Amino acid sequence: MLEKNQRIRAMIDSLADMALLFLAYVLANYLRFNYLRYYQPGGAGPALDIARDTIYVGALYAVVMVLVFWLLHLYDASRLRGLWQRSRIILVGNALGILVLEALLYQFRIVNFSRLVVVLFYLFGTGFLIFKRMLRRWYDRWRHRRGEGFRHILLVGGGKVAGQYLKALEQNPYYGFRVDGYLASRPNPDFAPAYLGRYDKLDVVLDTPGIDEVVVALDADETGRISRTIAACDKQGVRITMVPFYNDYLPARPTIDTLGSCKLINVRQTPFDNIFNAFVKRLFDILGSLALILVSSPIMAAVAIGVKLSSPGPVIFRQQRVGLNKKTFMMYKFRSMRVNAGEQTGWSTDTDPRKTRFGSLIRKFSLDELPQFFNVLKGDMSLVGPRPEVPFHVEHFKEEIPRYLVRQQVRPGLTGWAQINGLRGDTDIAERIRYDIWYIENWTLALDIKILFRTVFGGKMINDEKLN
Repeated sequence: MLEKNQRIRAMIDSLADMALLFLAYVLANYLRFNYLRYYQPGGAGPALDIARDTIYVGALYAVVMVLVFWLLHLYDASRLRGLWQRSRIILVGNALGILVLEALLYQFRIVNFSRLVVVLFYLFGTGFLIFKRMLRRWYDRWRHRRGEGFRHILLVGGGKVAGQYLKALEQNPYYGFRVDGYLASRPNPDFAPAYLGRYDKLDVVLDTPGIDEVVVALDADETGRISRTIAACDKQGVRITMVPFYNDYLPARPTIDTLGSCKLINVRQTPFDNIFNAFVKRLFDILGSLALILVSSPIMAAVAIGVKLSSPGPVIFRQQRVGLNKKTFMMYKFRSMRVNAGEQTGWSTDTDPRKTRFGSLIRKFSLDELPQFFNVLKGDMSLVGPRPEVPFHVEHFKEEIPRYLVRQQVRPGLTGWAQINGLRGDTDIAERIRYDIWYIENWTLALDIKILFRTVFGGKMINDEKLN
């Protein structure tokens, strides 16, 4: 019954999207040719007969786009796909659809074709579909506050892995999952759900109506129970979700390959292994660094003059850092310290006597970091990523901090997820690495933009460099 209801809901959802897209197309044409026509050069154009000129194109586009959205899994029943993920599918999918539509309209010289219609159609169509999902989200949360609309879970497991699952649900209540009880070899006093008995009670508990899903979260020493648990769930026709005991070692979005009957889980694959993602990030870095170099060039010229006048020595300080795939590169910054005044592996402090007065000033406003835009343009660095370390510290930390070198799978950045969360300078390295790995495993272009925005408006730029 649950699966049938989900299919019906998905079908209604897709038909509603179809109607909204068609409405958006008609509305865009109506506004353009019945109101905005008065503001076009040369006076008002002819009014549009909507029924004659737009209904077939709009209806066909609506049907085709909904089919495309099905292929893009927009209507999947998973509650773990949030509003932003679905909105991103709509934003990108509708943009590509509009581009194809515009190309076809141009190719076949459709009557009353207007670029303004295309723009309005994209805005209306995308806005309608996203707003509909926002309303649905608000409605679901309202039902949850009333104790309705939950997906009822039976948890199998009472150890560390099950505890991780319960903690994750507690931190994400808006997904609408409710654990009605758990089975384990013994009660766990730290668990809030009701203890329903030992594992041999599974068949009895599954006979109880109201269970929508069984989540199997067994520890490593309990894996022998998995086959019987799955068999019992299959017998009752209950959906099963597994939380593997090696959960701590999996990335945020693991991929699975098949070798014959063997399932191979890639535990160190990142979003950047996807060629398209790598291209998008590199293109963003190139365009962003070029724009920032142009905008900041007067400031860099003034800083260069100030550095030269403040103390003898070169304007640019160069230091070897470890970058992508553990390859070293020369990182640039404006010199803020006296020549031969320090050592290669230490952190500087705000009261470091090695700094010049002008160096203290440019470090206060992070102006000494501006030459790193050229590192980004060259491809040594990225606008966003883990901060680069000197080789001395890389060799030291890789022996002490698990997964430390995972951060070398991406280009180091001017700013990063760890830094905007307060982990900069002389802070806990292990915690900083944890944030860096989270960023690597969860990268999106929107996340990069968010980090850059918070770097500029949420605090000064990173200044955790090792200086000489």
